[in-house]
Amino acid sequence: MVGVALLGGLAAYGRVLRPWQLRWGSRPREAESPLPGDDLVLEPNVVATRAITIRVSADRVWPWIAQVGQGRGGFYSYDALENLVGCDIHSATRVVPEWQDPRVGDEVRLAPQVGLEVVAVEPGRALVLRGGVPMGSVAPPYDFTWAFILARESAAATRLIVRERYAYRRSWARLIVEPVEVISFLMSEKMLRGIRDRSERTDAG
Repeated sequence: MVGVALLGGLAAYGRVLRPWQLRWGSRPREAESPLPGDDLVLEPNVVATRAITIRVSADRVWPWIAQVGQGRGGFYSYDALENLVGCDIHSATRVVPEWQDPRVGDEVRLAPQVGLEVVAVEPGRALVLRGGVPMGSVAPPYDFTWAFILARESAAATRLIVRERYAYRRSWARLIVEPVEVISFLMSEKMLRGIRDRSERTDAG
């Protein structure tokens, strides 16, 4: 009985929950349209496109995106959980001027010894990071892009769209990426809400 229940749960996750969490908050057009950075990983094995509406203009949201990274503005998610694995994240509650100029080639760290490369920047619209987490001395078994995109919703509202694309370089890469999809979703959902709340609170203040 336990085995049947487990198989049923896995089947339900694959049919219903997985597609939902991979597209959380996004509209069909947003999930299906090409975005900056897509051309870097042409045949992804996993794509996650998540989004949220922020009720301020894009210029109020961009500063929070521009300063993401360990040792900078953090990721506006569950810092305590990230720090349990040594990430040393401290999410900012204010915009810091010296962190507002990300450039192609810069490193955005996920943890003190792990970073992604800035591969595209359109100030006020898009930030695209690329790389992966190495397995000790072994290079990441997948290629990965992480894009933060701002789209105008109205004069006083912005859509923040975040897209992750994974392309496996090793057959066993799925054993690394797919088991942590739910954790990635929970952290991403909290990050989107964190950016929204900071942007709207700053604008109101």
